Amino acid sequence: MKSIILDGKQTAEKIKSHIKESILTRTARGYLPPTLATILVGDDPASHTYVNMKNKACEAVGMRSKRIELPASTTTDELLEEIRSLNENNSIQGILLQHPSPPQIDERLAFDTILPAKDVDGVTTYCFGRLAMDQETYFPCTPYGMVLLLKEYGIDVAGKRAVVVGRSPILGKPMASMLTNLDATVTLCHSKTQNLPEIVKQADIIIGAVGKAEFIKGAWIKEDAVVLDAGYNAGNVGDIELSVAANKASFHTPVPGGVGPMTIAVLLLQTLYSWEGKFSPSLKAGSK
Repeated sequence: MKSIILDGKQTAEKIKSHIKESILTRTARGYLPPTLATILVGDDPASHTYVNMKNKACEAVGMRSKRIELPASTTTDELLEEIRSLNENNSIQGILLQHPSPPQIDERLAFDTILPAKDVDGVTTYCFGRLAMDQETYFPCTPYGMVLLLKEYGIDVAGKRAVVVGRSPILGKPMASMLTNLDATVTLCHSKTQNLPEIVKQADIIIGAVGKAEFIKGAWIKEDAVVLDAGYNAGNVGDIELSVAANKASFHTPVPGGVGPMTIAVLLLQTLYSWEGKFSPSLKAGSK
């Protein structure tokens, strides 16, 4: 059996084409293009690269970007002042604070200072609460990107056993909630989980979100499972041993070219939604 690749690049291009067309339609009627503000605190090279990618992606779909770079010595209060200024700026539709922030920053407080209507990265406690209640909201971009990728390939998760490895508040936890809203039976694993290989072996859907290179071994993956790897580690490898897992899975995301492109596409999509005055639609699962 040959595993089918969940092509994030191709799916992301479809989303971005929709965004570009939507912007052209509204700007032709006299609207100003939407603007995404990115805030980068410090000089982390990887963060600079990610912000550059997001700014270029904005330009490619006809969206404006406002880039704010603050020194590594920035205090929490100084960062909050910048965020509040963007909240009040009617020309800004979306605000993204690049993670991670320097250690002196209270990042959770900074995230929660972002106006929910401009939280297009889905990082506020408010938006996470709405996600947990299966309401319209802005979703964390990487989990939502994975959900849209599953939908693109017609993969129905209802009734399936899903295992999410990693419980970060912007990836693992919201992914578990989204899969629950889609009627999967979900196990959320973390550093204290016992018998992890045996748990993973039972999964129809495996999400790698732990941030450790090839931590999830290919031998743990059962035949015909769906494998989504949200990790990106040194050497262009993910969190799952894809060299083995891809020979057993029915579908899998490559690294790179799987989840990463979807993350940026969803960020732009939710900025478009903010510009249009709406949240992303709820996942609309059953309530029982």
